[in-house]
Amino acid sequence: MFTLTEPPIFARLRDARSVLIAGAGGGFDVFAGLPLGLALTEQGKRVHYANLSFVTVDRLPSRDRLLPGLAAVRPDTPGNDDYFPERALAMWLARNGLPDTVYAFGKTGVEPVRAAYRRLVKDLDVDAIVLVDGGTDILMRGDEASLGTPEEDMTSLAAVAGVRVPTRLVVSLGFGIDSYHGICHAQVLENLAALTRSGHYLGALSIPRESREGALYLDAVAYANRLTPRRPSIVHGSVGAALQGRFGDAHFTERTDNSELFINPLMSVYFTVDLAGLAERSLYLSLLEGSVTIWDVARRIDEFRDGLATTRPRQAIPH
Repeated sequence: MFTLTEPPIFARLRDARSVLIAGAGGGFDVFAGLPLGLALTEQGKRVHYANLSFVTVDRLPSRDRLLPGLAAVRPDTPGNDDYFPERALAMWLARNGLPDTVYAFGKTGVEPVRAAYRRLVKDLDVDAIVLVDGGTDILMRGDEASLGTPEEDMTSLAAVAGVRVPTRLVVSLGFGIDSYHGICHAQVLENLAALTRSGHYLGALSIPRESREGALYLDAVAYANRLTPRRPSIVHGSVGAALQGRFGDAHFTERTDNSELFINPLMSVYFTVDLAGLAERSLYLSLLEGSVTIWDVARRIDEFRDGLATTRPRQAIPH
């Protein structure tokens, strides 16, 4: 049972002791889970961070590799100095006196990623997994006007759908950001409405700017962007700008100079759904079973889309 005084995401995680917060889509996605992780840590839970990585995991030092496609990244893990989000987060965690290991999943297919999740569940005694997406394309079921960039998100979703833990959730942060990749956000809302009807939508939760979690998130994003000045995170720059009250075409990096932005308060809102319910609603997630490489995943998604007789027509939000 839920009550207005306790957001459903925290009600679902109330009894969890060891929570794995994992970036679903790679890049800086894991940073989307940081405010939630900080709040859960404050509640006395053991919180672990992981991310589907764009770094070549199997080329990291052998001391950091736990199995093929899984590494434990620490503040001193050597790697690409221009772009290494997992190490940036590990360094920030260490600076703030927090457990500073960030686990990196290889950018592969469903089977290797699922094996990596199962290893972490066993090693860390995980009883809850929260997949976090910087953006909304993880909420697409397959027949929308556009799926955005679904390969990594759907690999993570399919992988965790096959992992047994008591609690599995999906959290989306950054509503509106995926417009750049063609996502129709009216269809995001339509999907959330369908998940509401099936009992799998767990509501929205704004990150308060004045909260400890909000302040530390802004600090972490700024720190990571200083470490990667050539490739600062557009997603978390947008969320951070929204959290600070900026609005409209408010640019924060030259990477967006050729785009028109719509920074707005909805970007700093968590939308939470039950992972099993989201997976069940997907029209093609089962087609990804048995995939070994990310190219397998991409090919199967393309084949599914090519086989659709029609897609849901794009529509605008009429307000």
